[in-house]
Amino acid sequence: MPRPKKCRRIFEFPKYLEFMAVEGSQEDILIMTMDEYETIYLVDYEHLTHEECAECMDISRTTVTEIYEVARSKLADCLVNGKRLLIAGGRYRISGVHEESCYQKVAHTSRMNQHASMVIEEKGNNMKRIAVNYEDGNVFQHFGRTTEFKIYDIEDGKVMKSEIVGTNGVSHGALVGFLQEANVDALICGGMGQGAKTALQESGMEIYPGVTGNTDLAVERLLAGNLETKEVLCDHSHGHHDDHNCGSHGCK
Repeated sequence: MPRPKKCRRIFEFPKYLEFMAVEGSQEDILIMTMDEYETIYLVDYEHLTHEECAECMDISRTTVTEIYEVARSKLADCLVNGKRLLIAGGRYRISGVHEESCYQKVAHTSRMNQHASMVIEEKGNNMKRIAVNYEDGNVFQHFGRTTEFKIYDIEDGKVMKSEIVGTNGVSHGALVGFLQEANVDALICGGMGQGAKTALQESGMEIYPGVTGNTDLAVERLLAGNLETKEVLCDHSHGHHDDHNCGSHGCK
């Protein structure tokens, strides 16, 4: 019987999940897994050795080398051939903020994990937790630029409580991790990039995109089974157009 593959430990989700050359192809897509990205981050960005990277990811040095070489090959293919790159999937687990591990060596701290653990209470066993991109009482229309979520705890089809939680400045991929750390089961949102959508789907989270209007009403409609959704896929989740509004242009 083959030995089961071990989940690789990663520090947190990447801030950016999607990259594309200006003149690149939308259809020619490369998928870099989360653990492949982590080796690039630790070895090339944080300048750790393969041994140190292995300790961080809780895997062997030879496994790190194998993952790293595949990741570098994908990066080269993307740079040379202008392919679209999405970061998603893989066998991984998120390192807990209080976990005693070598991630303490890494310069960047997990603001997302710290904030979620301080503000959001534990979810009850029988509860479902719904998050909504929030701005002034309405569904905010650009997932990657969300500064607040309104989070609802649902039991027996009814809202038991809700709270507005700030994202503490994290964006894109880190928002996916923020929602996971908050034990969110479903997300109501406006538009989002393909990278974020893929990462959320990989996490098992239900997504209800293209929703507008009041957040409380949107949750009520979801619970009643009559929430209207539509695909609003932003094609710029790498964050270049800061003046963009998903509700006005550039989305499909």
